[in-house]
Amino acid sequence: MKTLLKTRKNEVGATAIEYGLIAALISVGIITAVTAVGHNLTNTFQSVSSGLISSSSGS
Repeated sequence: MKTLLKTRKNEVGATAIEYGLIAALISVGIITAVTAVGHNLTNTFQSVSSGLISSSSGS
């Protein structure tokens, strides 16, 4: 009986580790995506800002 309980506890620990690894992988993916979008958004705002500055100084 004790052997069965130990096996069950080991499976729960392994499952928790697997879920932790999956969560870490998803987090890395989200961070990568947000960073890429952030750089693209920064470039877009800089382009809009430059366009506004050049149009206001040209008028």
